[in-house]
Amino acid sequence: MPSCSLSGRSCEPCEGGIPPLSDEAARAFLNDLPAWSITNQRLEKNFSFRNHYEAMAFVNAVAWISHREDHHPELVVGYHSVGVRYWTHAIHGLSENDFICAAKIEQLNAPGADGSAGQPV
Repeated sequence: MPSCSLSGRSCEPCEGGIPPLSDEAARAFLNDLPAWSITNQRLEKNFSFRNHYEAMAFVNAVAWISHREDHHPELVVGYHSVGVRYWTHAIHGLSENDFICAAKIEQLNAPGADGSAGQPV
């Protein structure tokens, strides 16, 4: 489970003018995000679901987080899978906002009473 320090925070507006996170800082944040990875300066994770309905419910929940935080991922949706990829366009790299949103998504992914949370693939 991600640390409260990330999932309990809110994104700060980023219009550029700041450097992307260093590799060291990004890797430190990554320690709080199970099964997420950094590839080509993108924070990403793939989720697998039992069916398309559950995948779409997850997409809608991610959309709600994106709207609330005003920070939007790239999503790749399949029949029972969803790929989530974050990076901060304004700085052409990773920012704390990317990790904050990923941590909030991990809270969605925590198993519920019915155990139907998506699993990383």
